Amino acid sequence: MSIDLTEAADGTLASRAAEGDERAFEVLLRRHLGLMTAYATRLTSSRADASDAVQEASITIWRELPGLQTPDAVRGWMMTIVSRKAFDLIRRRRPAADVDELEVPSTDGAHDDPERRAQSSDAMVALRQALDRLPAAQRRVWTMREVGGESYADIAERTGSSVTAVRGQLARARESLTREMEAWR
Repeated sequence: MSIDLTEAADGTLASRAAEGDERAFEVLLRRHLGLMTAYATRLTSSRADASDAVQEASITIWRELPGLQTPDAVRGWMMTIVSRKAFDLIRRRRPAADVDELEVPSTDGAHDDPERRAQSSDAMVALRQALDRLPAAQRRVWTMREVGGESYADIAERTGSSVTAVRGQLARARESLTREMEAWR
């Protein structure tokens, strides 16, 4: 008899996967794959590089899960690994020129209402454009914090700056985005 793991909490899945349960790992990975891919795409500006980063991250996640001390924090831990792999790719090679549109899955039922779907799509286009207008350092810090959920200390370590500098860049990015997205509130 197989157990349905689709409703299991992330921490439960992480614990089971750490013990070698491949099905639990598949459910955990599938649950967060869209977010991991969107995050890596935003960091690398390349769908191809993002796919490579997520694939490398998935292998690392499987290998390092037994050492995870806090299974309930697995999502943030996974996003940190995706971030590292994305930055490793950026350092190793220039991003590919085939940048695709960032696809963000709808979770608010907007897919049922064409008008809401169009408004949501327009808002996402406006957000992408506003993000593209940010200085690269601010965009990277904003993405790592708001999309990846990384801590200020982790961002500072990965970007080679101080926590104070990260907070400043993030504050400026948030201020700019709030101002530019005011019409969408």
